[in-house]
Amino acid sequence: MHEQVDYDGGGNSKYQGMNWNSSVKGFKAFLQLEKSLSGNSIEAYMRDVAKLQQFIEHRKFKISPAQIELAHLQEFLVWANDLGMNERTQARVLSGIKSFFKYMLLEDLISDDPTELVEGPKIGRKLPETLSIEEINQLLDAIDLSKPEGLRNRAMLETLYGSGLRVTELTTLKISDIFEDDGFLKIVGKGDKERLVPLGSVALKHITIYKENVRPHLDIKDEYIDTLFLNKHGSGLSRVMVFKIIKALAVAIGLKKNISPHTFRHSFATHLIEGGADLRAVQEMLGHESITTTEIYTHLDRDYLRTEIIQFHPRS
Repeated sequence: MHEQVDYDGGGNSKYQGMNWNSSVKGFKAFLQLEKSLSGNSIEAYMRDVAKLQQFIEHRKFKISPAQIELAHLQEFLVWANDLGMNERTQARVLSGIKSFFKYMLLEDLISDDPTELVEGPKIGRKLPETLSIEEINQLLDAIDLSKPEGLRNRAMLETLYGSGLRVTELTTLKISDIFEDDGFLKIVGKGDKERLVPLGSVALKHITIYKENVRPHLDIKDEYIDTLFLNKHGSGLSRVMVFKIIKALAVAIGLKKNISPHTFRHSFATHLIEGGADLRAVQEMLGHESITTTEIYTHLDRDYLRTEIIQFHPRS
């Protein structure tokens, strides 16, 4: 048990009227209008701030966001750790909370940012789970192509792996954004940023099969006429459904790895870099804003190269 710190919620009285609801509401509007973030990203930020609010209520501190001080945040991290929140999750939540207070500072709702001196948990950079080319093929071969949903699933996963899409980019992919003759997809990614990604011949072949043999038999709802991948009711697929399809295939082939749609994206990037692709080109295809995000795959590449050297070099 940690001793509860007694706070009087000091701070400038000019800011004390600002309550949690109006602060959070303003932050959400800021993320939507100023930052143009996706709905999923906004929800994640809202959850992070809600955790801080939950802590404040749990400790019975009668303070507004403008009255939060460094000591409160330090106590919050202790509380989060005691709840069993791992270091990676703590760091992510703290990042969301920092964005919240940066917004407060920007809007002149606070005079000082209490998160400036907060030290988050030290975490190592976790390498993402990846699939080998053989495992990718096993998963794809396990799809039952005698069923309409099987033809759709094969086309979806070929596109997911072949173009390195995020799951939301896959479920919202428009037919009008497929440029078959040029072999490209136009993707609207995070923050409504557009990018062009290559569409391989294998993925295109399966998309064509699905478009010609499955979609014509669906009763497609008006708002989904241009959406490529649909459920049997003629509506868009949910992200959860794509997760379930992949999990079921992993079970079918006895794959022990914990995989998700993002695993296909990681595998796409890893296999490109292992094959000698330029890091900047991979960054462009993945839609990463910073090259440092893409650089994680060079760690995978180095591990791969080291294994190859140990296995095949005569002096190893």
